[in-house]
Amino acid sequence: MLIKRPNSLRNLLIIHEIAFLFLVTVTGLLGGLAAYFWQQYSAESVRINNLVYGTEHIRGELFRQIQTAIRARLLEDMKALELYGEYSRSIDKEFNTLMRNSGSHDEDQAIHDLQGSYREIQKDMNKIFTDPYMVSRQVQMKILDPRFAQGMVGRFESEYQEMKSLLTDKHKALDQILERWTRYAPIIIPIPLVLAIMLVLYARHTLNKDFIKPMSHVIEGAQIISHGQLDYKIPARGVEEVSELAQTINGMANDLEASRHALVESEKQAALGALVPVIAHNIRNPLASIRATAQVLDDVVDITELKECRQAILETIDRLGRWVNALVSYLHPLKPNYRLVYASEMIEAAISLLKPRLEEKHIRIEKIGWKNDLRLNADPDLMEQAIYALLANAIDASSDLSALVVELVKKETNLEIQIKDNGPGLPFDPKPRELAPGPSNKRFGTGLGIPIAFKICQQHGWILKFDTTTGMGTTAIIVAPIRVIEEVEA
Repeated sequence: MLIKRPNSLRNLLIIHEIAFLFLVTVTGLLGGLAAYFWQQYSAESVRINNLVYGTEHIRGELFRQIQTAIRARLLEDMKALELYGEYSRSIDKEFNTLMRNSGSHDEDQAIHDLQGSYREIQKDMNKIFTDPYMVSRQVQMKILDPRFAQGMVGRFESEYQEMKSLLTDKHKALDQILERWTRYAPIIIPIPLVLAIMLVLYARHTLNKDFIKPMSHVIEGAQIISHGQLDYKIPARGVEEVSELAQTINGMANDLEASRHALVESEKQAALGALVPVIAHNIRNPLASIRATAQVLDDVVDITELKECRQAILETIDRLGRWVNALVSYLHPLKPNYRLVYASEMIEAAISLLKPRLEEKHIRIEKIGWKNDLRLNADPDLMEQAIYALLANAIDASSDLSALVVELVKKETNLEIQIKDNGPGLPFDPKPRELAPGPSNKRFGTGLGIPIAFKICQQHGWILKFDTTTGMGTTAIIVAPIRVIEEVEA
């Protein structure tokens, strides 16, 4: 039977990012489309108005040219004759402008017909100047008759009306398009807002369904298991990372349960019983950090903040998984995965998990001797756990508003990691081979932090010791041999 693999948190966030990008694209397209339409409408409206203006201007110039031609012929006015030629050039220039502004074949044809009728009128007017019989009184009276001018421009007026009708129809069609866009605008404009609302609801639903609720089940289940109910099974639901975390904790609980049953008849029964509470000792703080970040996701609206929350959760989950495996391995012979790692990196990793407790008590970390930092041959996951346990004890022992000193001291062939607090001092004398929990003055303490640190240091071949001064604090000292040659960087 095939089990559907849940989506990862990374894929879920990628889907949300794509959805946000789609929303931005749609909004941009709608805005661009509106701007493009308005630009096209404005340009076309200006073009048609220019054609109308040009046509009216030609008509007015034509009537003035005819009057000038008649006056020039009757009065033999040479200035009027020159003015007649200027009118001809002006009208020809206006016709050229009309042709340049034309945007369709029917407009070209209408302009051509209008220009043709003007050419016919020009022929008639030229006859007035060239026909010698036009000087007779009878002909003069004919020229003065208004019907003569009206007959001369009859065809032009017909072509003019057709041109005007064509441009009027085009303007009406353009206004109808604008009216249509105006009618649909109240429907189109809210689309990005509707999409944004749908996207927010979808993101909230999917995050709640695939991450927040499953993570809450993991936290609740881990708390139940930490109280000793190792047969409890956390449902493996939600995104891949949460599902894997649930399966890891379930596997850890199964291993602990199996080991506990196997050790019931042996002398290790007491040690195993003491190890069960160590789950709460080591995973409560990371789970609290995950829970706090998950709760923040309910109010996240910015994609950058969402990515930061995602990254913080993933890093804490990965570290928690490694620590859970390290806890389970405590029941079996430890097999450290050695590699070169800076001592400061292991310390910083442990401090990062303790930031909530440091902030709660307003304790500051003073780092001394960081120039002595070296790379050591160690399993960083196990050693981070040991350092974490020692730092946690130091924080619990320290008073509020105090300082916790973490110092790196190089002594010949050894590098010492010293953790100094200002507490009252350890209430017992820790023994390297003592696996039973020691006395604890913490309300919820298990006393297993130091035994775990002892075991990890012993497996590495390192030394863990304590220097306690009653009333002056305790210094936990990890002595790490320097056995590797620093690699020369290329």
